[in-house]
Amino acid sequence: MLTNTPFSILDLAILRKGDDAADAYKRSLDLARHAEKWGYHRFWLAEHHNMPHVGSSSPTVLMGYIAQGTSTIRVGSGGIMLPNHSPLMVAEQIGTLATLYPERIDLGLGRAPGTDQKTAAVLRRGRMESVQEFPQDLEELQQFFSDENLDAPVRAFPAEGLTVPIYLLGSSMDSAYLAASKGLPYVFASHFAPNYFQQATSYYRNHFQASGHGARPYLIACVNVISADTDEEAHYLATSFYQMALGIIRGRSYPLPAPVEDMDQIWSMQEAAALQHMMQYTFIGSKDTIQSGLESFVHQHQIDELMITTNLYDHEKRLHSFELTAAAIQSFRTGPVQADQA
Repeated sequence: MLTNTPFSILDLAILRKGDDAADAYKRSLDLARHAEKWGYHRFWLAEHHNMPHVGSSSPTVLMGYIAQGTSTIRVGSGGIMLPNHSPLMVAEQIGTLATLYPERIDLGLGRAPGTDQKTAAVLRRGRMESVQEFPQDLEELQQFFSDENLDAPVRAFPAEGLTVPIYLLGSSMDSAYLAASKGLPYVFASHFAPNYFQQATSYYRNHFQASGHGARPYLIACVNVISADTDEEAHYLATSFYQMALGIIRGRSYPLPAPVEDMDQIWSMQEAAALQHMMQYTFIGSKDTIQSGLESFVHQHQIDELMITTNLYDHEKRLHSFELTAAAIQSFRTGPVQADQA
C-alpha cells in the first residue's frame, strides 16, 4: 500500500564550506543513527572521484563505518561503479561487510565512472570498457557470490555462498534493459537525470523477467527533498543546494555553502533554467507540501521505494528535514498495492 512505501537515504558525504572530510563523515554517521530511529530502510553511499568536496570516493570503507555505528538500518552502495573495479575485488569487499554485518548489506552497481574521463582512465589503468563488458562483469560478480562457484579456479572469500541483494543503478535506458532482462531491482537517478526517467522505468516494468532475484519488478526512485517547518524556510534553505548543484552546470566542484536570500545574484537566467530542468524531481516545502508532492509522485510513477537525498548547510536543519520527510511518507494515504521485494 502507499502507506507502506519504504523510504531510504542516499548520501555523498558532502563537505560544507570551511569543513573537511572528517567532519562530513561524522555528520553522515549522525544522520544514519537518526534515520534508523525515524524508520528509514537503507542508507546508501555513492562512489565519486576527483571531486574535492564529495567525500564518498571509497563507499565500501564508509559502509563499514556506517554499519559499525548503527544496528538495524541496511547499509549499501548507491553505487559502486563496477567498471572501475575487478568483480573479484568487489565480491571480496562486499562479502567481508556482509559477514561482519549479516542481513544488512546492499550492493548497488552502476556503469558510469563517477568522475571525469581522465580520472576514469587512471582508475581503470587505461582500460575503458565496451558496451558488452558491464553485463559480463555483472555475471562474473554474481558467480563469485554463488555456491556454484565451488569448483572454479578463482573463488571469492568470504563472499561465496552469501546472499547479498544486488541493485542496478541507472540514469538512461542501458541499465533499464539490463535490470529487466536479469530480473533485478532497478534504481533510477531521477534526482539529477530526469530525461529518461519515465521511458526507462516504463520499459523496466513492462519487460521485467522474473528470476531468482525477484518475482516482480522493484523500482526505487531517488529524489531531492528539502523540508522545513514552513514552505518559505524550506525554499531559503534550498539555496545552499542550488549553489552546490551549480557546479554540475559549470563543470566544477563546489562545497556546500550557507543559504542566501537571493539566488539571482549568483546564477544566470540560463543556469537557473538548466538547474530547474535537471532538478525536476525535487520536492521543497513544509511536511504537508512534500507529503502531497511525494504521494502524487509515488502513485503516478508506481514507485516501490523512495530514495531521499537532502543537502543542507546546517546539520540540525538537515536532520529536521529528514525527520519531517519520514513523517510525511509515513502519513501517505492508503493506495494501490505496490510490489515489495525489500
